[in-house]
Amino acid sequence: MNEFDLEVDASGLQCPLPLLRLKKAIMEIDSGKVLKVIATDPAAHLDFGVYLAQAGHIPLYIHKEADKQIFYIQKK
Repeated sequence: MNEFDLEVDASGLQCPLPLLRLKKAIMEIDSGKVLKVIATDPAAHLDFGVYLAQAGHIPLYIHKEADKQIFYIQKK
C-alpha cells in the first residue's frame, strides 16, 4: 500500500508515545483520509488495535518487519 494522506514516524518512541502521535495525527486529517504510522515499539500493534476498535477507525494494512511496524489507518 503506497497511498496515504499523512505520515507519522514514531520510530524510536516507546509506549505510550506512538499511540499519542497516532491520536494527534488522526485529529489532523478529515474523515476517509489515510494515515501511515511507522513504529518501532513492538507493542504498538496492541495499543493501536485497542484504540482503533474503540474509536471506529479502520486498520487498512499492517506490515511487520523485524525492526518496525507500518500501519495504514483510515479515519472514520
